[in-house]
Amino acid sequence: MDTSYEQFKDFSSSQLSFSEKKKIWLKISDMSEKDFDAMMLAQKARQNRVPKVGAFAPEFKLERLDRAKKRTGEFVKLSNLRGRPVALAFGSYT
Repeated sequence: MDTSYEQFKDFSSSQLSFSEKKKIWLKISDMSEKDFDAMMLAQKARQNRVPKVGAFAPEFKLERLDRAKKRTGEFVKLSNLRGRPVALAFGSYT
């Protein structure tokens, strides 16, 4: 049995150090170490832009769908809903 796979299947919740995870990642992927390091830098930069818990969500505009899930051409902005409960469902319902 490939022990790399065994370590990787619980990769995010394991007690492995970052350097151990990096070593496994590079072993099982076709990514170079340079590409891996660039990916990690990009992820870190992206995390710095994520809203903090308790902060206001960034403004966005979405198109409304009708009951048949067809586009309506009507849009709603998050800021227009301030003070009202808003639920966002992410995913695919196809």
